Formats: sequence, structure tokens, C-alpha cells
Amino acid sequence: MIHLERVADEIQNVGLYDLVLQDVEKIAGKTKPPKDEILEIIHTHPQILEDYKQINLEYNISNLHIRPIDIDSVSPSCKEEARAFNENLQQLKEIEKYTLDFEQSSTLVIIFSIEFFVLFSVQYFIVLLNLKDWQWWIYTLFALSVLFAWLYAKKVRKLYEKNSKIFFQKYAQTQALLTKLEQKGCIRKEDLIVKECEEHV
Repeated sequence: MIHLERVADEIQNVGLYDLVLQDVEKIAGKTKPPKDEILEIIHTHPQILEDYKQINLEYNISNLHIRPIDIDSVSPSCKEEARAFNENLQQLKEIEKYTLDFEQSSTLVIIFSIEFFVLFSVQYFIVLLNLKDWQWWIYTLFALSVLFAWLYAKKVRKLYEKNSKIFFQKYAQTQALLTKLEQKGCIRKEDLIVKECEEHV
């Protein structure tokens, strides 16, 4: 449910993807390759698409380039499956962020940033406020905060793994449902494709 022409167009024209464009240019062996060449590189080098998708997730931009079905526009025999498709699509968008590699997620960065701040505060209390008599208590508090951060990171990692698995299972179901609806003549997939990202306009 990712529209590759949109991917190629955004890599070519949107500054957010400049690093991906540089990789494409290295592969192409020239600067500013045309859109059709970028599409070819996306097909032959899957990492380009993965890098594009990761950037989107980091900036809370969906890689699901498809809009919900307008229930009122489909025939009564299609409504139930169209509703199921819309519900699945909504759930996919809610948990899509969990497909990002946990080690590269903002959650881990936040945890490390907090721990760095705590360490800085520990040094401040001991050295600048002359609390050397209390330093073991302060270091113990810091050690406990490290333990808490490690346990929290472990819990969040499990959440990422669980939701990532749910995402890919639900993605396959939703894709199959979309194909079925199109084969039944309920919808045209082409009409549902979101060809331009509002965040870039």
C-alpha cells in the first residue's frame, strides 16, 4: 500500500529525503537522475525504499499511501468489507511507528537523554553543592535510575516487537481485503491512492 511513484517523486524533489537521494545518485552514477531511473533503483535496491520509510516514521509521516473507503459510495453488498478495511487501515496507522527498529527509535534517544541529564545532575550535586558526604546515596539513586531506564527500555522493546508483528499480519489481511474489494468491483484502488503528502506541500 505504498505508492512507488510518489516515493520516487518525493526522493527527487523533497529536501527531507536528500540523504536517500544522495544514495540514489551514487547508484545511478550521476546527479539528479530522472524519476523513471529512481523507480528502477527502488526496485533493484530495496534498502532505498527502507531508508525512505524509516525517515517517514521518524517524522510521523505514514507509509500507507492510501485513504479510507467512502462507505456511502459503495454498494450495500460491499459495505461490511469496506468498513473492515477502514478499521484495519486506522489500526495500521496507529501502530505503524512500531515497525521502526527500536535501536533507532526516538524512545531510546529520550531514555539516553534523560540518563545523561541525571548523570549531569549527580555530578552537579556532588561537586558544586559540596555534598561529598552524601555522594554514595546520590550514586545509588543514579544507579537505580539506570536500572529503571533499562527495565523501561526492555518493556518498550517488547511493545515494539509485539506491535510490529501485529502490523505485518494486519497489513497482509488489509491488502488481501483491498484486492478482494477491487475484484468484486466495489472500489478502484487507483481512486484511493494518496499521491501527495500534505506535510510536504
